[in-house]
Amino acid sequence: MDLHAGRALSSHRISELLHEARSRTLLLVASLSDDDLRRQHSPLMSPIIWDLGHIAHFEEVWLLENIEGEGPGSEGLRGMYDPFRNPRASRVGLDLPGRREAFGYMAETRRAVLGTLEAVDLSSSAPLLRDGFVFRMVLQHEYQHGETILQTLQLKQGEPFAAPRAVGLPALGVVDERMVQVPGGRYEVGSDDRSAAYDNERPRHAIELGAFEIDVTPVTNRAYLEFVDDGGYSREEFWDPVGWAWCREEGLEAPAYWARSPDGGWSTRVMDRVRAVDPSRPVCHVGYWEADAFARWAGKRLPTEQEWEVAALWDPATGSMRSYPWGEAPPTSLVANVDQLAFDTSPVGAHPAGTSALGCTDMIGNVWEWTSSPFVGYPGYQTFPYPEYSEVFFGDEYRVLRGGSWASRSGAVRGTFRNWDYPIRRQIFSGFRCARDT
Repeated sequence: MDLHAGRALSSHRISELLHEARSRTLLLVASLSDDDLRRQHSPLMSPIIWDLGHIAHFEEVWLLENIEGEGPGSEGLRGMYDPFRNPRASRVGLDLPGRREAFGYMAETRRAVLGTLEAVDLSSSAPLLRDGFVFRMVLQHEYQHGETILQTLQLKQGEPFAAPRAVGLPALGVVDERMVQVPGGRYEVGSDDRSAAYDNERPRHAIELGAFEIDVTPVTNRAYLEFVDDGGYSREEFWDPVGWAWCREEGLEAPAYWARSPDGGWSTRVMDRVRAVDPSRPVCHVGYWEADAFARWAGKRLPTEQEWEVAALWDPATGSMRSYPWGEAPPTSLVANVDQLAFDTSPVGAHPAGTSALGCTDMIGNVWEWTSSPFVGYPGYQTFPYPEYSEVFFGDEYRVLRGGSWASRSGAVRGTFRNWDYPIRRQIFSGFRCARDT
């Protein structure tokens, strides 16, 4: 898969990428019963059949109805598949299609798109078509819903999800608990790319950072277990007042999906498997408030998203920012735990070829990493192509996550990509690393 920014896309390559994305979506749901597809497994998530219909509807709107225009604006994603008119918790009450109808809608839309593809002027300077933006946007949308479906399957109760594992994971990593130093100075963050980057990643702009240190790896289960065993969930002094109220209300004592074992240790459920908590893997399924409390307990703090980006992409040898921690080549399984088919995190440090120039590992893939930054527009931000992707979420309610997870497709993660969610959310494949001032 290659959605590398700036590269032209031929109609043949677009067709290949669309086919590959759809094959992966269908693989993820192939073993699910009709009931599992239509059931709402958690009010946090849609019934999976809604996600499938929404994928097709989004493609229909952008690749058939609005491919040469400025886009449909707030009226484009209408009806059942409008995510704003139909919030997740209410979607189970919609007149949802069955498997055959939903799959048929996906196939019918795809046939229509491919039937018109040869007639599309891929050299056009129209805002959506220029540099293949609209096709990359639709592909990334499907990739992102694949990760959303995996979140739902992790939440699923009852008959376990039989993950169609196709690749293995490195058995060992190098747990390096040091921190690396990042010099203070002026850096350029963000992106000016208009072929793959979303509007919230733009424009590229200069910032001033003070010197700081940041963890070489994401926080491991071993380190997080020390926090748990030290009474971290019952010691108010480490928690933000809002986070503490949430912790007490929810009765939290460990990350999501952890459970006490008969021997007094901890086990965790990862998709369809239950195993002892592996001390060498990154802690996963923690919310922002948990990450913030751990950082205080450890005498550190969470990095800002700008600090995270500099630690991931800055190359002191060239005095410039890379596209990815390791360079310019898109992610593969050699440099990062991405692309879903491992269906699990890997031990930290298991992908040394993906190490950043400053010495940080696992900054792409494995787990999303919470930062302390609220989700706001960059200086000079301009909405494109519709406000409901980024602009309507700007504000202090959300915190930014960076880096992607094992459940992210390689075409939907990059060094400037910004994810965001409520600080209390734990269904995402989220962890963190810590920083401190120097």
